[in-house]
Amino acid sequence: MQLLKTHYHPAIETLENKTVFTRLAARGIAMNGNDILLMYTERYEDYSLPGGGLDNEEDIIAGMKRELIEETGAQNIINIEPFGLYEEYRPWYKPDFDIQHMLSYCYTCDVNKVLGESNLESYEVKNGMRALWVNIHEAIDHNKKTMIASDKKGLSIEREIFLLELIAEHFGK
Repeated sequence: MQLLKTHYHPAIETLENKTVFTRLAARGIAMNGNDILLMYTERYEDYSLPGGGLDNEEDIIAGMKRELIEETGAQNIINIEPFGLYEEYRPWYKPDFDIQHMLSYCYTCDVNKVLGESNLESYEVKNGMRALWVNIHEAIDHNKKTMIASDKKGLSIEREIFLLELIAEHFGK
């Protein structure tokens, strides 16, 4: 899969003498005209691609489908194609490691416009996550405003803005 970008969080000055663990994630990109299926998180005031961490030895595409279904209630996931890999290094908040090395495998796909019921994890519910079809340009603008103006922004907002802009360019939206 094509590497789209490697991003280092500003707090990461070096990887030397740091303990690093790698987390694999899969993210789904579903478009319907100018609308894209995204997760809105009230806690961070941002939009993100649906997806998340892979289970141990889980196939990447199977994990992407599982995450799409769990988070959005997506139905009839078809026409899955690789989009690219986003690599990032960011601080880890637990004492067992210093740095998280996240590899996000992104795939385009088609899903039914009408979503089924989601099955969010308790922390996702607590953070106010919900699936929405959103105009891709409105989502980009919203995330850019959040990045500038909000002290709530999460660690993933730069990744999401980069990917959403690349997706809009790729689909000619």
